[in-house]
Amino acid sequence: MGILDGLLGNASEMSPEKLQKELEPFLIPGEQVQIAYKIIRDGFVFTNKRLILIDKQGVTGSKVEYMSVPYKSIIRYAKESAGTFDLDAELKIWLSSTHEPIVKKFNKSANINDVYAMLSRYVLG
Repeated sequence: MGILDGLLGNASEMSPEKLQKELEPFLIPGEQVQIAYKIIRDGFVFTNKRLILIDKQGVTGSKVEYMSVPYKSIIRYAKESAGTFDLDAELKIWLSSTHEPIVKKFNKSANINDVYAMLSRYVLG
């Protein structure tokens, strides 16, 4: 991930193996990290059971919030592909308990189509 992408809020892919170890205390037996993305210090992780949003807070980032979103709570989602002048793609996820979507931006190096297909598999499957 480039510094400019991070400053613009664009997500870049993280190692699922690294996140599997970091999240081990929170994961249930048989739960596996499928794909993970990072935005500066924050991240979001797709497992085979749920979506985990990671919010690192404060100057040092030592305070961390992990928000779990079961796939059954996702009522709709959308993707907006990158264009010629708009270099980032967006993923929007609406939850049954909220009016505003969760919005994540992806740089061109991250394949939003893979994330969209994986999300479709878990939400619809």
